[in-house]
Amino acid sequence: MRTLPLVLVATLALAGCAAAPSATTPTPTADSPITVSNCGTEVTFDSAPERVVTIKSTSTEMLLALGLGDRIVGTAFQDGPVPEQWATDAASLTSIADKVPSEEVILEQEPDLVYAGWESAFAADGAGARGELASLGVNSYVSPSACQSAEQPAKLSFDNIFGDITQIASIFRVDPAPLLADQQKTLDSIDADGDGRTAFWYSSGSDTPYSGAGIGAPELVMDTVGLKNIAADVNATWAPLSWEAVVDANPYFIVLIDASWNTAESKIERLETNPATANLDAVVNKRYLVLPFASSEAGVRTVEAAASLSKQIAELDAQ
Repeated sequence: MRTLPLVLVATLALAGCAAAPSATTPTPTADSPITVSNCGTEVTFDSAPERVVTIKSTSTEMLLALGLGDRIVGTAFQDGPVPEQWATDAASLTSIADKVPSEEVILEQEPDLVYAGWESAFAADGAGARGELASLGVNSYVSPSACQSAEQPAKLSFDNIFGDITQIASIFRVDPAPLLADQQKTLDSIDADGDGRTAFWYSSGSDTPYSGAGIGAPELVMDTVGLKNIAADVNATWAPLSWEAVVDANPYFIVLIDASWNTAESKIERLETNPATANLDAVVNKRYLVLPFASSEAGVRTVEAAASLSKQIAELDAQ
């Protein structure tokens, strides 16, 4: 049973306290500026953003989950369809780019905020450098749990994710209480039925597999359901592994990240036809756990990802 951190309980009324380590939340009021440090960049919001471009699913889904879909004037680089509970609100959203949009495309939307799931979106050859956007009157913001250049969580926790929710809510001057309560209810219901069995988080790659490592969302999700990550000792969010390392670990489960560009089915075929992996215990016994890519990164779907893994583990154990 995991409980909501005490530091966040007070924020349920949006009273404004220091939240999780990844996101310090100032006291929000409707008519006063809010300044946050975001991946080492100070950003001031004089008022709640009204026109937002979101880059990556984590940012889009955060706003949808907080009931702020009407603030989104354009989406880009989405990782897959949004969950059913937000599908109606998402139906009216406009995609402005399949990948990271250019600064010119961004500015055509006349946004007051560009909210990205990755820091790398803010580059001169991408959405524009953060300083450049600021000089044009456009704020930029990165999902705090995705920070890497500065303020990266030492090891991602639900304190960080709930802190992200609280900080975003404060920036938009909305109440995070319903979303936090829903997240906590789901988190409390998750069984750690992995029972310490090992798992390989197979994100992408063929010649070299790219795995969920020891400090990011994959590790948090696996730890929540009681799985032992074979790459837990790698100090990174994701990292390349050798197939030799995977074979040596011989994981009990394999978590397959399903993306349109690298499907779970293609990964299964690769595992089952590669002589190096075909005899892995998880492959022989088809102990595959599948998650959509959009839920594999830190955000409002991290709790959902853990709940899904727990349910799939129970189903496999019942066979």
